[in-house]
Amino acid sequence: MNTLSSSLQSRYEALEAERRRTWSSEALAGNIAQREALVRAQPETTHVKVGDVLSPHVLLDADGTTISLDDLTSAGPAVVVFFRFAGCPACNIALPYYAETLAPVLKAAGIPLVAVSSQPFPELDSIRTRNDLPFPILNDPELALSHALGITYLFDESARDAAIAKGDRSEALNGTSRWELPKPTILVLGPGRTVSFIDISPDWMRRTETSVVLTALGLKNKGVYHAA
Repeated sequence: MNTLSSSLQSRYEALEAERRRTWSSEALAGNIAQREALVRAQPETTHVKVGDVLSPHVLLDADGTTISLDDLTSAGPAVVVFFRFAGCPACNIALPYYAETLAPVLKAAGIPLVAVSSQPFPELDSIRTRNDLPFPILNDPELALSHALGITYLFDESARDAAIAKGDRSEALNGTSRWELPKPTILVLGPGRTVSFIDISPDWMRRTETSVVLTALGLKNKGVYHAA
């Protein structure tokens, strides 16, 4: 068993500490306020549950090839990691972490792993090339699947104004005119598009640990990490 020196959460704690040192108090407060608001609202949100059967959906890869949910689950379960966008600092921690800890176990078990965002290509693929990720990065056109799962959120006024001030456009983040993104989510989908596990992270600085995913798949003892 290989051992990694830190949990995913410990990596986020290091990022948070760096932000507290380097960000303005206004920027930091706005970021924390949106995350805390999403956490408070999460119990009242409507989203899919274990046992639900999803309607057919199609995702796109970087060359425009379509990949359906049935394609992903044709031979058994698949793990789908929803993330916000390619330039998201927290996503650039989570996806490499899953590449280190989750991808090798799933590959050995013959379970597909893909990461999904509503951000259009080609920018979306930059997170794969930058981090040399060993799994596909797929586009969820206009958040169709994310909406079906009930995992999206809207930027609050402060976050929207801050993004616009930096020159960002909603179309560059999700291909639509809405300031909307998926909450980081791990979905385990079985044949017939049946949800066997879902974990939604309204605070994007607190995400699903690999051990939780492996336990859901019955692969806990196959883990390749130590959560310090």
